[in-house]
Amino acid sequence: MATESTKIVNALFDDDDVLLSGVKQVREKGYHVQEVYSPFPIHGLDKAMGLKETRIAIAAFLYGALGLTTAISMTYGMLIVDWPMNIGGKPSFTWAENMPAFVPIMFELTVFFAAHLMVWTFFFRNGIYPGCKAQNPDPRTTDDKFLMEVSATADDNQDELIATLKTAGAIEVSVNDN
Repeated sequence: MATESTKIVNALFDDDDVLLSGVKQVREKGYHVQEVYSPFPIHGLDKAMGLKETRIAIAAFLYGALGLTTAISMTYGMLIVDWPMNIGGKPSFTWAENMPAFVPIMFELTVFFAAHLMVWTFFFRNGIYPGCKAQNPDPRTTDDKFLMEVSATADDNQDELIATLKTAGAIEVSVNDN
């Protein structure tokens, strides 16, 4: 089975609105916008690129549930089984009787787990974890420029793609082998 050679066409823009319009134009012509590099988030870019909805909310709920489960297990193990104490005249026979006193612990661990594990999930999912190689093809995109990466196969008309990008407002277009 022969592999098809893919080239990456990089188009540099100097305005986010022009970039957003360019993404729409390129997708209308049937090309695949692989990635967009920007110094700040651009509202509506995800829909223009045709990206799927994120599932981070589901992950946040699961991480929060893990935190709540950890808090319940921890308070039960520490304050009911291992070292029961009579604090303020409250009985320490069952977890349910003492649950109101444990609400702050449960809340804090739910938020702690959800927040921290979401951050680490985001890092690893996007490949920006500590020690990873930088993926930015042009350092100017960290200052004031925007870069659109379009994958072009051998079947695609590369000259037409470059003309479309220039018409869309690209100030610089380059072609790289993948």
